[in-house]
Amino acid sequence: MNKILIAVACMAVTTAVEAQTNQSLTVQDYARAESMLSYNTEALIDRSTVVPNWMPGGKFWYRVLTAQGSEFILVDPVKGTRAPAFNHEKLAAAIAKATGKPCSASMLPFMSFNFSADGEAIVFSSRGKHWKCDLQQYNCEADNNTPVIDNNNALPYNRRNPAPGNEVVSPDGKKAAFIKEHNLWVRDVASNQQTQLTTDGVQDLGYATDNAGWSSSDKPVLRWSHDSKKIATFRQDERNVNSMYLVTTNVGAPSLQAWKYPLPGDSTIITIQRVIIDVENPKVINIQVGPDAHRGTLSDDISSSGTFDDVDWSDDNTQLAFVSTSRDHKEEKLRIADAATGAVREVLEEKVATQYESGQGTINWRYLKKSNEIIWYSERDNWGHLYLYDAATGKLKNQVTKGDWVVTKLIKVDEKNRELYFIADGREPGNPYFSHFYKIGFDGQHLTLLTPEEGNHQVTLSPDNNYFIDSYSQPNIPPVTVLRKMDGKLVTNLEKADVSRLTATGWHAAKPFSVKAHDGKTDIYGLLYTPSNLDPQKKYPIIDYIYPGPQGGSVGGNWSFVASRIDHQALAELGFVVMVLEGTSNPLRSKSFHDMSYGNMAENTLPDQVGGIRQLAAQYSYIDTSRIGIWGHSGGGFATACAMFRYPDFFKVGISESGNHDNRNYEDDWGERYNGLAANSDYNAQANQNYAANLKGKLLLAHGMMDNNVPPYNTLLVVEALEKANKDYDLIIFPNSKHGYGAYTYYMMRRRWDYFVRNLLHAEPPKEYDLKMKMDPRNSFGTRN
Repeated sequence: MNKILIAVACMAVTTAVEAQTNQSLTVQDYARAESMLSYNTEALIDRSTVVPNWMPGGKFWYRVLTAQGSEFILVDPVKGTRAPAFNHEKLAAAIAKATGKPCSASMLPFMSFNFSADGEAIVFSSRGKHWKCDLQQYNCEADNNTPVIDNNNALPYNRRNPAPGNEVVSPDGKKAAFIKEHNLWVRDVASNQQTQLTTDGVQDLGYATDNAGWSSSDKPVLRWSHDSKKIATFRQDERNVNSMYLVTTNVGAPSLQAWKYPLPGDSTIITIQRVIIDVENPKVINIQVGPDAHRGTLSDDISSSGTFDDVDWSDDNTQLAFVSTSRDHKEEKLRIADAATGAVREVLEEKVATQYESGQGTINWRYLKKSNEIIWYSERDNWGHLYLYDAATGKLKNQVTKGDWVVTKLIKVDEKNRELYFIADGREPGNPYFSHFYKIGFDGQHLTLLTPEEGNHQVTLSPDNNYFIDSYSQPNIPPVTVLRKMDGKLVTNLEKADVSRLTATGWHAAKPFSVKAHDGKTDIYGLLYTPSNLDPQKKYPIIDYIYPGPQGGSVGGNWSFVASRIDHQALAELGFVVMVLEGTSNPLRSKSFHDMSYGNMAENTLPDQVGGIRQLAAQYSYIDTSRIGIWGHSGGGFATACAMFRYPDFFKVGISESGNHDNRNYEDDWGERYNGLAANSDYNAQANQNYAANLKGKLLLAHGMMDNNVPPYNTLLVVEALEKANKDYDLIIFPNSKHGYGAYTYYMMRRRWDYFVRNLLHAEPPKEYDLKMKMDPRNSFGTRN
């Protein structure tokens, strides 16, 4: 009898598994998922984004998308008015008459325009011609000569002579600096005459070279002085630095790409010798300090802001302040150089036990020569705050901001009124990742909240610094955009996003949540995505999207409203729950929070991810913890393979894309910043290939073979280890793709969907579904005109 019961039970289980395995998802199922990707959802959001085009006198206009198409709005901050920039119906009729082609008031054939100098006409480019339309009689005619008002220098392409992408234009717009044969040159924009500024640049010892190992371009890295007469830059020494190699895939002989790419533990890394160049009478002034490691207070990429980072010209252009960062990011020295002689004066120094950073996304120190002061950023009291120093003595005058919250971006320094304007997180109740805008006196008094509404605030200051545009939202609440004075007083409402067309499709926002970190007491935050047709009585596999940082996280700094974050909701539509959890060791919180895994990046926030899933499953019975997937890209690829190897009984399916699996094979600054120098940290113990034999579940690896960020050898090390351990795995390679797969991005996305469908849902996906990116028809002038 027992044997019969066992046999029947086995048959029932087998039948259930076969029934589940025989399920198939249809093309319509995948189409439904695709409808939740950004190129579909964004086209259904109205009145969401305001990009101001400021004009002389303080007015600005912007184009806003509507359900019908778009509108152009003109705002006068002084009068507090918001109105159409022109009569859209009359303008459409005038354009139709002039061109002989239909034109709709809500689908005007341009996205940008300029007012004529007298303000009585607009000038724009459309349909291969340049047009002028007067706003009195509403007549349009072809035009090439009308003087226009320059909106933030954003003139129509036919009315300006922009510098090529490999040049840096001076503040006065008259000169453009560029690199030629390892030397720095300057071009007169008007005459096109070229002048050589340096003469001794050679291969691997050139001027203004942009190479951070993983980032490079032909554009010079430099900082013009305010008067456009001097340039601050460096001579970069890459001699004796190890090279990285990649090989193309093509018919015939492949091409070898080689460039300097130092690794953790290398005896020689890239260094820079700082210089100041007199442009008007070409002369190189060596700054009298030894070579600095190719490091910055934000990262190794000393041109992350688009110019030369960690340098600040004095207002009178006679001095240059700069910060030297040690190789391990534990020591910072602020120095001031005489622009005429190169003589250097040491001002202040800060040493930390782990790694120093000067803010989040923005360098937050400033040199104020008029008052001979320094605004400095430090986490010395466990929170990122601003401090005021005497630039003459290097002595601390006072701490400016203070409290259990973090300054992220110093936006404006008002020296006249001795006030600072900045973005900070965590001061207001609620989600500590919500950013708000504040001002405070140099003396630390009169801290004022300028954006009181709950949510994540993004601000844009007017050129005259009298107003700012404030767009605020939450991950599940669409944005509202307003115009305020610099004291925070509301001037006028601009836009309130309308997502009614999107919600009509069944779309719903992600659910914000908080759980406890692995320490059992720290609150951590995330977003949960569920199918639009969720049945709470059913069980759903859960997929953990992970990006462990530590310079950012799975959600990152953007806790604003985003209709489609990657493909999270799309995956949910296929029958999954998707979790995005900001674990410990990521920024925007306290220094101790950020340092929780310093020296052991292989922790990868995984204890938080495991605990978070368990806590969510206890709260939502529809989460099936017997079917848990995980995926990530780059650092998330590293974390995914790590999860599959170190938690093999918890995570059942993983997709690891472009992972830096062994940080000894990734650029020097990354590991040395968050792990410390190789001599002081056990990099080998953190390498994924050493744990590959633990694999039990299904693992898909992917990498671009021309990845110059995370070289593909990182993944091949794991491949080799899996083969040595006789482990099954799956692999997708992109022969000529870089880090993000380029044209094959959506191919990888579709393969990701297929892999989770087969191995977590145990269902068959439609064969070779083709994801096709679409343009928002409101911006697709080429197809509708």
